[in-house]
Amino acid sequence: MDQQTFTETLDWLAFTVPQATVDELRPVVGGEWFEAPTGFRGYPTCWLTNQGRHGVGKLGTGAPRNRKEIHVDLSGGIVSTWDELTIRRVLAWIFARGGHVTRMDVALDDRAAGVSIAQVKQAVDAGQAVTRSQKFQVLAGSSLRDGASTGDTLYFGSRESQTMLRVYDKRLELQQKGREEAKDYGVRWELELKKDRAQACAKALLTLPPEDWREFLVGVLRSYVDFRETTHEAEPWEKYRAPLLSWWDTLTEGFTRCRLVVEKVQQTLDEVCQWLGQSISAMLALAYFHRGESFLQQLIYAGSKKWKAKHLAMLHEVRKLRPYVLRPV
Repeated sequence: MDQQTFTETLDWLAFTVPQATVDELRPVVGGEWFEAPTGFRGYPTCWLTNQGRHGVGKLGTGAPRNRKEIHVDLSGGIVSTWDELTIRRVLAWIFARGGHVTRMDVALDDRAAGVSIAQVKQAVDAGQAVTRSQKFQVLAGSSLRDGASTGDTLYFGSRESQTMLRVYDKRLELQQKGREEAKDYGVRWELELKKDRAQACAKALLTLPPEDWREFLVGVLRSYVDFRETTHEAEPWEKYRAPLLSWWDTLTEGFTRCRLVVEKVQQTLDEVCQWLGQSISAMLALAYFHRGESFLQQLIYAGSKKWKAKHLAMLHEVRKLRPYVLRPV
């Protein structure tokens, strides 16, 4: 397998900082943040940001036990666009403020799909998966729109554990969503690390040079699950000493030499409108009844003056007109 068929992506990051503000967070993770009408994860105050395609960030704060504490969840649509320097800078900020990482998802992609989902499942059924996990399940996915299959997802571990592994056909999933980049994907091996495991992984990435990240993460993956030439009936010591299956040896070697991919996701105007409707329609309705239509028009005018290149590009793509700034009413 060629080296370039393997990539690594940061797919989720959640953290808590004991004392910080939204204004302090903005320059760290980027994006435009605004207050939402509901709370988040038990925090009475919630702030939201929308970056890139399907990139959503949520911040909770104002808890009675510590009103200046913030908790932040950043989805893959945001963190997958970060390069190594940005990842290290964000992690350094978290730890410098006395914070801790509560969840970190890392995706290792076999872009050429050299190992199929069926092949992995067959190895599990044959007792060739040597793992610390006590639970394995297969969930069949399908589209609610047309019932088409989105493929099986293999789960090692559970949501309650500090480590869970998902293996699924990323290409098929993106094809069902009509995403153009589907052809560039294959089978994804996604580690979901929580609590102490997430904290330890984050500290390791901050400490290690980026060129050593992949070898470290493959070590984390292999410490959780290995595929060896063994059976259900073998003794535990025999399983751990058995030779690796050839496809697993090749796959993990490829992961060790993979590169961090920085996603370049373009958000569409339709996605912006859909997200606004889901996230702040209730707040806009309150503003309308309290201040009237002219207040919303003033907000729109003020917002149009803050447009950047990405906003103008979306407007130009849909309207096929020269970008413009709205005039005040």
